[in-house]
Amino acid sequence: MNLKTLITLGFLAMLALLLAIGGYAYYSVHRLDRSSRNVLKDNFYSVELGQQMLQALDRMETAPNDPTGLARFRQSLTREAGNITEVGEKEVVDSLIQNQADFQRLLDAGASAEARAPELQLLRQQTYRMVALNTNALTRKNELANQRAIQAGRYMLAFIVVSLLLGLMFVLSVPEAAVGPLRKLTQSLEHATDSDFTATIPVENNSEFGRVARAFNRMLVQLQEYRSSTLAELITERNRAASIVSGLDEGLLLLDENRRIILANPVACALLSLPADKLVGYAAAAVAKENDLMREILRPLEVDAARRDQAVADAPLLRIAQQGEEAFYRLAVQELVSFNEALDKNEFVGQILTLRNVSDYKKLDQVKSNFLATVSHELKTPLSSINLNTKLLQDERLPVDERQRITGYIRQETQRLQRMVGELLDVSRLDAGAGIQLDARPTNLADVVSYAAATVQPQLDDKQLRIDLQLPAALPAARADVEKTTWVLINLLANAIRYSPRGEALTVRAALAGTFVQVSVQDRGPGIAAEHHEKIFQRFAQLPDKTGYRGGSGLGLSIAREFITTQGGRLWVDSELGSGSTFCFTLPVAG
Repeated sequence: MNLKTLITLGFLAMLALLLAIGGYAYYSVHRLDRSSRNVLKDNFYSVELGQQMLQALDRMETAPNDPTGLARFRQSLTREAGNITEVGEKEVVDSLIQNQADFQRLLDAGASAEARAPELQLLRQQTYRMVALNTNALTRKNELANQRAIQAGRYMLAFIVVSLLLGLMFVLSVPEAAVGPLRKLTQSLEHATDSDFTATIPVENNSEFGRVARAFNRMLVQLQEYRSSTLAELITERNRAASIVSGLDEGLLLLDENRRIILANPVACALLSLPADKLVGYAAAAVAKENDLMREILRPLEVDAARRDQAVADAPLLRIAQQGEEAFYRLAVQELVSFNEALDKNEFVGQILTLRNVSDYKKLDQVKSNFLATVSHELKTPLSSINLNTKLLQDERLPVDERQRITGYIRQETQRLQRMVGELLDVSRLDAGAGIQLDARPTNLADVVSYAAATVQPQLDDKQLRIDLQLPAALPAARADVEKTTWVLINLLANAIRYSPRGEALTVRAALAGTFVQVSVQDRGPGIAAEHHEKIFQRFAQLPDKTGYRGGSGLGLSIAREFITTQGGRLWVDSELGSGSTFCFTLPVAG
């Protein structure tokens, strides 16, 4: 942070504190003033009306035949009825109104003063009650106002203390922030005067002192270079730079201001299929006439300088055949400028052209696109089937057996969706580094095989397949996670069912293989070529068969191998095109 910005922020912080204190003081005074006004408006006015009502009652008692006393009482009571502010005050006023009406009836009936005395006494008691109610409220609100005033004083004191502490902090830190770097600069200058150019100033930030330190360090570096630049050192540095350029795994071409090639590293020579002596010293345009790749490299550079960066960014990837495979390279251009002290301006001195191999990223992008297309297809197919069957179920004319059949289809497609989502979740957990939680225990694999076979029996019946279980009676127990091993076996059986022709048989075998128990699932499908035996265990791998079917999401076998490997076994395939496939996995024998 710049020193100017730091000082400005300090002053702004102090100003904000002053504004906060002033604002809170104004708010506290305004609140107290408003509270006092409410007290005067509400309770004090009611007390004043009560006094007027008592004076009217006194007049009615001393001059029973004078009608002015009752009129004044009625007028004050009416005003009090419009100024009810306290709990219970309304009931007292209502009682006063009722008793005043009773008194009026006695007066109209010509009752004597002695007969009217009880009512008059009742009016006086209720008036005293109303006055006492407002007097108590007045006292309570006054105490509350005093408490608020004390609280506001405490808050004001806390604000003042915080402001003083922050002010002291700024007073102590800002001068130190200004003087500290100056001390470091002074020390480095003293070292430089003693011909010690190694005492650089640490660049801790991008403030004014940071920029001064950076410029001073550059000066020290230049002084050191000027002092130690002997011919042997220059040759060593040149050879070092050449070895770095030669060791780059990117193609690099250095052009001068006239677009003449002055350097080409071995990777660039290999990509252009030209030796270095056919490139260095030649104009790039002349080489481009005989070399298609050089022509493509120079194409984005033919636009004007203002649009050159955009043209390079928009340039398509360069496709280059390497060892029988297609590789993709991205062109990057860096303009070289040098400051001309004689003309006091920057001048263009050349360009660095680099060719970066982005084949891996291209493959990843293709894998992502294939995966999205596959998942979209795999989700769309069952969803479309579910939607169609749901519409069919809405037809009330369908017989019960047809409804059951349609419901079975919907259940199968729903299970297919659940299986795919489960595979995606398993992969996401593995990619996130969550690992695989195992519950390994001695397990009878014959029970696992039987359970898996029973699970896929509806699929077997649907394709008219049969399953042949070859399980020896003396098969030892394996140390395995039952749930994950069952998942693997069901996945292998589902794949075998998917690729097997109708009416064929699947064979599931289990046998002891050294210190492992080996389980295999054999089908009579189209088989898998040898070059694809490892690829099918990669994520999102898709191998279309002769009917064009692309299988599931491409995750099942990858997850299965993870499950088996984590348990200490391995999973592989033995297959040839046209001879079916046998998927095998091993698990350690329980000790």
